[in-house]
Amino acid sequence: DTRFTAAARLLQSLWRQDQKLSIGRHRSSSGETREIGSRLTIDAGRAGANFLDPTIASLVRRELVYREIGACIDVERLYRNLLSSMPLVFNLFGPLKRNPELATRVMRLVLPGFTGTVTQVLFEHSPGRGNPAFSADYTAFDAFVRYRTEDGKRGFIAIEQKYTETLQETSQPTRPHLDHLSEQSGLYKDPSADTLRTNPCQQLWREHLLAASMIQRSIYDEGTLIVIAPRLNWYAQNGIAAYARHLKKPEVHQPSFTGIYLERFIEAIGTAGEPAFAQRLHQRYCDFARIDQIIDAYLDAEDQAGIEMLTAPAASDDSIQAAATG
Repeated sequence: DTRFTAAARLLQSLWRQDQKLSIGRHRSSSGETREIGSRLTIDAGRAGANFLDPTIASLVRRELVYREIGACIDVERLYRNLLSSMPLVFNLFGPLKRNPELATRVMRLVLPGFTGTVTQVLFEHSPGRGNPAFSADYTAFDAFVRYRTEDGKRGFIAIEQKYTETLQETSQPTRPHLDHLSEQSGLYKDPSADTLRTNPCQQLWREHLLAASMIQRSIYDEGTLIVIAPRLNWYAQNGIAAYARHLKKPEVHQPSFTGIYLERFIEAIGTAGEPAFAQRLHQRYCDFARIDQIIDAYLDAEDQAGIEMLTAPAASDDSIQAAATG
């Protein structure tokens, strides 16, 4: 674990305990099992305990039934792994899917200049996996928001969600089709840069090219790719900044790119009309003050133990000799 992942794992374990949920077990590739505080039991997972509201759990079941062909959803992680970004996506965007007006207000708060009206929210979406009309690979967006502008333009907000992920997890070989798209898109200062094709940039490069191809194919008139990640996830934030340095200022009919703090997105949900739910999101995913309190209490206890040891009266030579001889 990175330092942030370790803190987030403990936070999820504390949340699980708050909900009075039993600790789950993890099976390694070698077949060994052990308890992990950020894991739910099978029964709790099946009951939808990884989701903050029963209506979100119901939405997840429906989305799994109607998932797009080729959609990559690890059901076990989705239901049982408290640390995974997959359930986080549903916890963040589930209420927005049920309430497009709420989604519109949230997007207007987190995206300066956005004036569109949200019409639909999708999960694990791609316009065509493996289709050479787009990126010709299996890249997809964690969530996808469709909207209309006041003058009738069709737009989208494509979302890549991170929680503890570092943008170092996956690496895929570059294909000539993507190299061609990179040159054709006009997005980059140097479209052939090797650093676009390696971590931490390569996943965002693929997703941005997929977003650009959807506009080039006239499916949409405009769009934005956003990455949502916790402010304290240093690896993800540095990766987002590294990718952004490759970009030119977007022109008309080119998708823009931005990073949004998870804390800011949750705050926007509260401001947009769901303060109680936003508080629950914050407590589950971003309340790292709880971790600070645990660390401080531990260090204070160690300091006190050290002081007591240093200030304890020294034993006399006679008492030491008596102890040694019984």
